[in-house]
Amino acid sequence: MATEVGPFGIDDHSSVYLAGRASALGIVDPAVVTAVFNSFAPRLVAERIPALWDLISPGQALRARENAVAAALERLLGTETVRSAELSEAAKLATAAAEAGALPGRPLYAANSALDLPERPHTALWHAATMLREHRGDGHVAVLGHFELTGVDSLVIDCASSHGMAKEIVMPMRGWTEAEWSAGRERLADRGLVDAEGRITPRGTALRDEVEAETTRLDRRPYDALGAAGVERLARYVHRLVGTAADAGVFPPPLRGFFAPAADVWNAL
Repeated sequence: MATEVGPFGIDDHSSVYLAGRASALGIVDPAVVTAVFNSFAPRLVAERIPALWDLISPGQALRARENAVAAALERLLGTETVRSAELSEAAKLATAAAEAGALPGRPLYAANSALDLPERPHTALWHAATMLREHRGDGHVAVLGHFELTGVDSLVIDCASSHGMAKEIVMPMRGWTEAEWSAGRERLADRGLVDAEGRITPRGTALRDEVEAETTRLDRRPYDALGAAGVERLARYVHRLVGTAADAGVFPPPLRGFFAPAADVWNAL
């Protein structure tokens, strides 16, 4: 789907993504962005960074990101919801969890934690969710490195699993070529993690499960700080918000099932 040209002249999805997510790092070399993002092809990043910063500064990107989030959430959730006491409570809970994370070894989490907390509750909730996402993501990259899975390798094995998205969605989105994807599949096959046809093997499933378990173990600190009761309150409310946004069409049809279960699941929460 094409991205509309905005006031800064940025007209493709990958550039919008990079501007929004990498802006917290400031102006850094493309190798740094490739390293912390992990799953993106170095070529895709280098084609856009640092040239992107000639169109928009990191500070402008951060302001545009917050304004876009505020407008999108109000449109998707409704004015009454974004101004509700429940959403304010969710923002406070999420912020308490997000601020309890560990900084060492977590560059994207650290970069976002250094930003000012938005004043509006719905954008504060989104900012806290971003910090929590990057906290887990930074830990996930460390675990993948421990198990000697490169960025493309991790995508190949995930797409081969029953939990992953289709290769046809992921490969172009992350900028990998068919040859690079095939090389990753061959590396995994040599380790017995996928078979000759690229299907995940029992050994591959076990490794993927271990990667996820270790990522969760390294990510426990924010939720330990919040406590079980706080985590449950936050999860129940945020799950409903995601369901509302999903019903409003925030996810393209092929992706909804990965991020938002069916309506009857939300109604049961």
